[in-house]
Amino acid sequence: MHGADGGTAGTDHSGEGVWSRAWRTLRRNPVAIGGFVIVALFVLVAVLAPVLAPFGPSELPGRAEIRPTHIPGPSSDYLLGLDRYGGDVLSKLIWGARASLLVGILSTLFGLAGGMLLGLLAGWFGGWVDFAAMRLVDLMLSVPSLLLAVSIAAIAGQSQMSVIVAIGVVQVPIFARLLRGSMLSQRGQDYVLAASALGLTRRAVTMSHVLPNSVGPVIVQATLTLATAVIEAAALSFLGLGGGEPSTAEWGRMLTAAQQELAVAPRLAILPGVCIAITALGFTLVGESLREALDPRNRTRR
Repeated sequence: MHGADGGTAGTDHSGEGVWSRAWRTLRRNPVAIGGFVIVALFVLVAVLAPVLAPFGPSELPGRAEIRPTHIPGPSSDYLLGLDRYGGDVLSKLIWGARASLLVGILSTLFGLAGGMLLGLLAGWFGGWVDFAAMRLVDLMLSVPSLLLAVSIAAIAGQSQMSVIVAIGVVQVPIFARLLRGSMLSQRGQDYVLAASALGLTRRAVTMSHVLPNSVGPVIVQATLTLATAVIEAAALSFLGLGGGEPSTAEWGRMLTAAQQELAVAPRLAILPGVCIAITALGFTLVGESLREALDPRNRTRR
């Protein structure tokens, strides 16, 4: 089928696939490369945590060395020192990367699935279905995202699963509105009118042509949302809604535990805070670079 510009849907004027050209653009973008390197290191550390971490997530190897007014710093045995409970800080940071990755990916997938379902229904049926779906989205967006996530997590109970559900629910209206708007813009394109003129059913046109050409902005947003999910997961854990013991190997929990130790060992708050900031920066750089690479206005200027 042919798009509005006379080319095949999903390709640009040169006949090159949009995603292929975007990937070629990303490979030449130093900002995108930097983002991919940060994300790759984060994922690698999370996946290889059992190999990289000197100690397990719940081990407290230095418990006997902790004193009320003294927390041992970096040494040959503990490269980044110990925390208040006697846990190895390096091991906690490594295992914390795995916890943050798990929450970030699962919550984003949850929000993406729910948002795409809601957006697909609104964009496909239109009419009263569209109206009802968008009013639900407006209602959810009227509540500050962090407040909504805190409320859901508090109701669902203090556990990692409640954090995943809370963050995912907050993301649903973002993906729903984005997919619905993208589908509405695609429905007026020439290739959709041509497919309908050939006798294809509304379902076939939507699922085979409109939806595949509408998911680009949603994928970009999912990449950016991963950064937000990591931050919100840390925030909910910081507020004590993530479940687990105070010594749990999770970046938000580490920040919570470090509040009372700022005068004695400020590194206990600085290190997990830096990990959260760098990880969020990596996902943001990848998402923004992908958005620029897929922007038709940028493609026409190259």
